[in-house]
Amino acid sequence: MSWTDMMSLAELAEKGKAIVRHDGRQILLVHGADGIFACVNRCPHEGYPLSEGTLTDGCVLTCNWHNWKFDLASGATLVGGDRLTRYPVKLEADRVWVDLTPPDPAMRHKEILAGVLRGLEDLDQQRLVRETARLEQSHADPADAVRSAIVWSAERLEFGTTHAIGGAADWLCLFDRSSSTADEKLAALGEILGHIADDARGGGRYPFPIGTRDWAQAEFLSAMEQEDEPAAIALLRGALAAGLTPDDLLPALAATALAHYAGFGHSLIYVAKSVELTRRLGAAVAEPLLCLLVRNLIYARREDLLPEFRDYAARLAAWGQPSPTCPPLAVSALRGMAAKSAMAVVAAWGARHSNDAIYHVLVEAAAWNLLHADEDVFTRTDGKLADNVGWLDFTHALTFAEAAYGIVRHRPELWPSVLLQLACFVGRNAGYVDPYLDTRFYSAGDADRFIADSISGLFDHGRDRFIISVHLTKTLLAGVNLMRSDPSLAPTLTAALNRFLHANMKGRHVLRTARQMRELVEQE
Repeated sequence: MSWTDMMSLAELAEKGKAIVRHDGRQILLVHGADGIFACVNRCPHEGYPLSEGTLTDGCVLTCNWHNWKFDLASGATLVGGDRLTRYPVKLEADRVWVDLTPPDPAMRHKEILAGVLRGLEDLDQQRLVRETARLEQSHADPADAVRSAIVWSAERLEFGTTHAIGGAADWLCLFDRSSSTADEKLAALGEILGHIADDARGGGRYPFPIGTRDWAQAEFLSAMEQEDEPAAIALLRGALAAGLTPDDLLPALAATALAHYAGFGHSLIYVAKSVELTRRLGAAVAEPLLCLLVRNLIYARREDLLPEFRDYAARLAAWGQPSPTCPPLAVSALRGMAAKSAMAVVAAWGARHSNDAIYHVLVEAAAWNLLHADEDVFTRTDGKLADNVGWLDFTHALTFAEAAYGIVRHRPELWPSVLLQLACFVGRNAGYVDPYLDTRFYSAGDADRFIADSISGLFDHGRDRFIISVHLTKTLLAGVNLMRSDPSLAPTLTAALNRFLHANMKGRHVLRTARQMRELVEQE
C-alpha cells in the first residue's frame, strides 16, 4: 500500500469536504455522518467537480450536474452508469491518510472491459469512449475494447455481419496511422464501438448452431449454396480447430460471396474486411467474426435471380468466348446501359482485353456514376419501391471494387466474377444518373491534399447515423486505395468522392415511406 498523509482530521471535520491535489489528480475528502471517505473529485460521467455535489443519508454523494448518485461506503452507483473511483482511508495520529496505490493492472483491465460491455448494452456512446480511454490510460491495448465488442455482438446480430463489422477494419486503419492524433485514435475506436452497439440493439440473442466437423472445402461450398447454416458453421469450426487461419479460408469464402450477385456487393466486402479484422485483432476474434460472416452470406439476397441481373450465371459460364461485336474498351461504351447490356459488353471485352484493363474502365465508370448521381431521384416522394436508391447505393461499386482487387491478386480465377459483378453495379446505377450535370465544381485539384483533408474530416463527421458515417469512411478509404493502385483514376475519383463526402443526405423518407406502404397495403 501507498499511504499518503492528506490533512488533519480537525481541518476536514470543520470543512466537511476538502480537495487535495496529488500527482496531478484532485482527491476529494468527505467527512460524513457515516465516516470519512476519499474519491476522485471528477464525476465519471462528464467530469463535473464532486466537491460541488450534495452529501445526503450520511454517505450518498450526488453530482448536481446530472443527478448521478454514488454510495461512498459501498462504492455502488445508485443513479448513473459508471463507477466512481474511491480510495481506502485510515486515521492515524489525528491525520487523514489515503491509500493511493494504483489498482492491480489485471483487475483494472477486467473492470474496464466490464464497463465496455455495460456501455454496449446501454447504447452509451460516452461510456464506451470513456472506458476505451481508461484502457489507454492504464497502458493496456485500447483495441481490446473492440475485441470484447466483437465477441459480445456475435450472437446479437441476427443476420450476421453488418456495416459495423465491415467498417471496423477501416476505422482501425485510421487508428493505426502514425499521423492520427490521440483524440483521433480514440474517436476511431469510439465509432467502431458505438456502431456495434447500435447494430446489436434490441436485446435479442441468436446463438450459432453447435457442433464441429472436419474441414472439407467442397462440403463447405455446398452447405453455403444450400443455405445450411449448421453444416457450414460446423465445418468452419473444424477448419479453425485444424489450425487453418481466416486467410487460409479466404478462397472458399470469396468463392461463396461471388457465386451469386449477392447482397449488392456487401458479401465480398464483408469477406475482405472480416479477414482483415482477424489479421489486425488476432485469433480471439476469428471464430465469432467468421461465424457472423457465414450467417451473413447465407442470408444474403441473391440478386442474380432477379430479372435485371439474371444473365450473370450464363455470362460467367461463357466467359472468354469471342463475341461477334465488341465495343471499344472505354467508359463511354457503358453509358446509359442497363445491367444486362453492361454484362454483355464486359463479357465481350473479356475475350479480347486483360482483366486489369477492363477493371480500370469499370472502376472509372463507377466513379463517373457517383459523380453524376441524380440527387433529385434520391429525394423524390413519388417514386416506385424499386427506385428507392440513394447515395450509399452508388458507393458500393467502389467499395466492392477495392475489396475485390485485394482478393483477385491472390485468386486470379475469380476475375470473371468480379468484372461481371462490377458491370452489374455500373448498369444498375446508370439509370439514376444525370449525364448533363455540371461537375466542374467538384474537381478536387491536388489529390494528396484532398485526401489528407478528407481523412481529417472523418474524425469529426457530424453525421447522426452510423450507417452514413461508416459509408463516408469506407468509400473514402476505398477510393484512396484505388487511386494508389491506379493513379490515372485520381481526377474522376477525387471529384466523385468530393461530391459524395459533402452531399446533403436525407436521413429518413417520411412521406415516401407512408405513400409506398399505403399503396402496398391497398394491393393486398
